[in-house]
Amino acid sequence: MTIHATGDFTVKLSPDGAVDKAEGASLGRMTIDKQFHGDLEGTSKGTMLTAMTDVKGSAGYVAIERVSGTLRGRSGSFVLQHNGTMSAAGQMLSIVVVPDSGTGRLVGLAGKLTIIIAADGKHSYDFEYTLPEAR
Repeated sequence: MTIHATGDFTVKLSPDGAVDKAEGASLGRMTIDKQFHGDLEGTSKGTMLTAMTDVKGSAGYVAIERVSGTLRGRSGSFVLQHNGTMSAAGQMLSIVVVPDSGTGRLVGLAGKLTIIIAADGKHSYDFEYTLPEAR
């Protein structure tokens, strides 16, 4: 059975090294620190790789982050994999649980996370997931 978890989160992105600037695109690396609230209570740490093109508004990123905390009363950790692009034509973002990355009471977790950014810049999430019954 698919379950939805919702809530909000704060995120801090920090540059991690020098930007590699070249014609066409600049490549960068950032660290990710998040605090989740709501159905998912916890923190995450991760790494993001970015490509910012010479065309304003066009970019891409990939990221991996380890989330540690409690998901609807079940504690453990899991890894999220991000893949995103944006251009004048629109945005694409995919954030999925890395298979078999769940630990503790989150072993067997699978799913996808959607990020919602409000007009005021606040971030929230909708996490659609499956998780085997607690043993």
